[in-house]
Amino acid sequence: MSGRGKKAVPKPKSAVSRSARAGITFPVGRIHRLLRKGHYAERVGNGAAVYLSAILEYLCAEILELAGNASRDNKKQRIAPRHILLAVKNDEELNKLLAGVTISEGGVIPNIQASLLPKRTKAPKDDSSAKDVQSQEF
Repeated sequence: MSGRGKKAVPKPKSAVSRSARAGITFPVGRIHRLLRKGHYAERVGNGAAVYLSAILEYLCAEILELAGNASRDNKKQRIAPRHILLAVKNDEELNKLLAGVTISEGGVIPNIQASLLPKRTKAPKDDSSAKDVQSQEF
C-alpha cells in the first residue's frame, strides 16, 4: 500500500534464431546439435556452430556461383552435376579442397594430351609457286 501502482507487464519477446543474429542463412542450431551428437569433442562452444555455419554457407555460395556460370556457358537454365564438377575442377582452391571427391554423374574434364595431337607440318608458301605458274592467255 505504498502507492507504487501495478508493475508494467513486459511484452513477450519474439524468439530470434542464432542464424538471424549471426546474419547467415545456414542453420546454426542444427549444426550445433550435430556437433554435440557427433562426439567430435567432449565440449562444444556456441561460437563453433556459428563459425562452421558461416564457413559452410560461404563454400556453398562459392560453388553455386561458379556452377551457375558454367551452366550459363553451356546455355542451360539448371545447374547439373556436370556444372558443379566443371566449377570445382576449374577453380584452383576448390580443386585442392575437393581433390579426393568423386561427383556422381559429373563426367570428366575435357583434356587431350599434346602427344596425341597430330603433328603440324609447314605449309608451302604460295608466293613462290605463283611466280612459277604463267598465265595461259591466247
